[in-house]
Amino acid sequence: MDKQQIVAKLPYSSPFLFVDEIMSVNENGIEGTFTFDANLDFYKGHFKNNPVTPGVILIETMAQIGLVCLGIYLNDGNEIKNIAFTSSEVEFLKPVYPDEKVIIVAEKIYYRFGKLKCKVKMTNAAQEVVCTGTLAGIIV
Repeated sequence: MDKQQIVAKLPYSSPFLFVDEIMSVNENGIEGTFTFDANLDFYKGHFKNNPVTPGVILIETMAQIGLVCLGIYLNDGNEIKNIAFTSSEVEFLKPVYPDEKVIIVAEKIYYRFGKLKCKVKMTNAAQEVVCTGTLAGIIV
């Protein structure tokens, strides 16, 4: 399956699509990128005069690339209509600012009976770890 086909099958659209590019994907993991445009609405109030990307958006970005994109690939390219997020454990280490590009790398822990669990890491352009953790979801 082509990397661009995976992105095209995502069940999201702007302004809630947090995937720019899939750099690599195989049965064991995926790597992708996203750049947080300074004009995204959540920067207007998070935080006054010092905007940073909310942690929940960082988790969503990791989930879209690390769970949903990988899930589409593992599901033989079939479109995913829904994913039930079942668990997350994430440690935040650095802020992500407007116009910052992040790289997400996910390693599959397991995929069985529609449940996908991955170890996920987000780094910034300086290759510093922004956040890391484990995410799981049930793919429908």
